[in-house]
Amino acid sequence: MNCLVTGCAGFIGWKTAEKLLEQGHQVIGIDNLNDYYDPALKEWRLNTLRSFEQFTFYKQDISQFEPLREIFQQYSFDVVFNLAARAGVRASVEDPWIYYEANLKGSLNLLECCKEFGVTKYVMASTSSVYGLNEIPFRENDFTDRVLSPYAATKKGAEVLCHTYHYLHGIDTIIPRYFTVYGPAGRPDMAIFKFIRWIDTGEPIEIYGDGTQSRDFTYVDDVAEATVRCATLSGYHILNVGNNNPVGLMTLVEFIETALGKKAQLTYKERNPADAVATWADISRSKELLNWQPQIDLKTGVQRVVDWYFKNREWVLSLKPFV
Repeated sequence: MNCLVTGCAGFIGWKTAEKLLEQGHQVIGIDNLNDYYDPALKEWRLNTLRSFEQFTFYKQDISQFEPLREIFQQYSFDVVFNLAARAGVRASVEDPWIYYEANLKGSLNLLECCKEFGVTKYVMASTSSVYGLNEIPFRENDFTDRVLSPYAATKKGAEVLCHTYHYLHGIDTIIPRYFTVYGPAGRPDMAIFKFIRWIDTGEPIEIYGDGTQSRDFTYVDDVAEATVRCATLSGYHILNVGNNNPVGLMTLVEFIETALGKKAQLTYKERNPADAVATWADISRSKELLNWQPQIDLKTGVQRVVDWYFKNREWVLSLKPFV
């Protein structure tokens, strides 16, 4: 296939692009390399993709329509993987306009380009954050109109746009909703990356709330595999991509302590109202339609992240800490 992967220097976009390249597909990657977190990490990921001959990179922002359209003019894409997004629940409360531009306007621009240039397959990353305060486990047909953050609102809006373009223009649209993705070279704003760094360097861990919250942590390789398989589907589908096994935050801390061989110091802060108390994916639909289920449990995944951290420790510690 000839694939466009937006957000190719981001965490999930990078791993998805890598998997497509390993399968022999042509990948055109787009990323604006923004500074939400240290761009040096994005460059590190990007350099691993540049080792593939069939990879081409454009530094571009999907919220800018004309430059994006020019890329579509140059290639005949079989599928668009829209994995570019401004991520981060809490940060979206502080600056919702950036999230609107990237997540909603960017999605609209890509759908318009797909319509104009006859691209009939569109895979767009969404998030478990759209479920808000629904009862767990979350199912794809749950009510999702009462989200808790601007980030979740923009992703929900993008989902609705996708259905519109599927209905009006026949674009096959598949929307994986991701659940707390982690792994080597992961996002520095996420708990696992921060906790490893803090415990190793003797800094106290920040726990928001009472520490009883739980997350359905999902390993990035499993997520990338599901994302690639989404391109085999036709029609309009929303699919949960999670580990189907929520783990409490304090259990996560214990796993990291064991992998590092060090004890954590804990400090407690007030829970942010934009944070969900728990997430848990019902993945029945993904099992049925994608023949997919996660392979990596959290304990194994944390050990892999710690191994990567030690292998790159000096460089990782040189990265600008996420604030």
